[in-house]
Amino acid sequence: MSETKVTTVVSENRDQDRSLVVVFLRGGADGLNLVAPVGDDDYFGARPTIGIGSRSAVMLNDFFGLNPLMDGLAPLYKEGMMSIVHCVGSEDQTRSHFEAQDIMDHGGNVAGGWLGRYLLATQPADGQRSPLSAVAIGSRLPENLRGAPAAAAMRSIKDFSLGEKTDEVRDLLGRLYAKSPIESLNAAGSSSVAVLKRIAELTSTDYAPSNSASYEDDEFSSGMREIAQLIKGRVGLEAAAIDLNGWDSHLTQPAVMDPEIKRLNAGLSAFCKDLGKAMERTTVVVMTEFGRRVRENSALGTDHGRGSVMFVLGGGHKGGTIHVDWPGPKAESLVGPGDLPVLTNYLNVLAPILKKISAEVDLSAVFPEFALAPLPLFG
Repeated sequence: MSETKVTTVVSENRDQDRSLVVVFLRGGADGLNLVAPVGDDDYFGARPTIGIGSRSAVMLNDFFGLNPLMDGLAPLYKEGMMSIVHCVGSEDQTRSHFEAQDIMDHGGNVAGGWLGRYLLATQPADGQRSPLSAVAIGSRLPENLRGAPAAAAMRSIKDFSLGEKTDEVRDLLGRLYAKSPIESLNAAGSSSVAVLKRIAELTSTDYAPSNSASYEDDEFSSGMREIAQLIKGRVGLEAAAIDLNGWDSHLTQPAVMDPEIKRLNAGLSAFCKDLGKAMERTTVVVMTEFGRRVRENSALGTDHGRGSVMFVLGGGHKGGTIHVDWPGPKAESLVGPGDLPVLTNYLNVLAPILKKISAEVDLSAVFPEFALAPLPLFG
């Protein structure tokens, strides 16, 4: 098989490529600060100092408003490209960052990560998949990708190379794989060589975002830019995971959360603008391990709670909707020491997304021992 033929292997079926991007806000992001129920007077009674007022909030409807620092996402909601799930979380009630994140990354008390199990459950019959089918932006592989047939952790796609003599080694590997009498090894090796060639093409010049998109110079925006380049480069990316840390807001919540909200807003806004129509085949899910207590504490912060929010962007889903039967922050509606209840398990948000991306996937293999009741995200 010649090198020209190898390129064809990677190119076929690219128009059917769909990608899932999982953004994890680690530290317990306060859903009541991100998406505030400004139409509920009891909200301001519980948060007289740190509450988001209706005059500053970016109103989504006559009841809920986005934090003003998330104004870049408001047009996506209005255009039907983003939906919000409020009072969402996991079954974990410990309010421990470690345990709650562990449950959410694994999709319950089961082995491996839920994203890894999804990729395993959708493994092609011939076993052929891009070596860049799953990536994590960072120095290590997150738990949600554990068990994936193939996954790579990287800070930049420039890390995905064979060193200074990449071209020579790649061509040598291509010739070796082409001579292999084992058909599956021949195909897998050829695909890897073709991806290496495509990466070399993508990194030969500085990346230029499309549609006048502009990424900020921070780790999160840089990571979202890398993911955008991989998706637009059609290297076979199916799943990407990226973390945004620093949401544990016990003290002076605005000082802790505001910088992270700005980073989240800038990174997601630039990513969606950069991808343009490619967002129709790309789904972004933003999640966190738990929310915060409804009432502000004496240090003008919030303590660990239960229900928070999730955001779903792109993917052709039915956006412009806030999914919640709002319980209100009155004492009789709260759980534990004063938390919003979890009315929607996060798995019921992920399940319809995975089914939309891969209609044949067996969700019982991805989320074992959980009775799913998928949220109606798609029309």
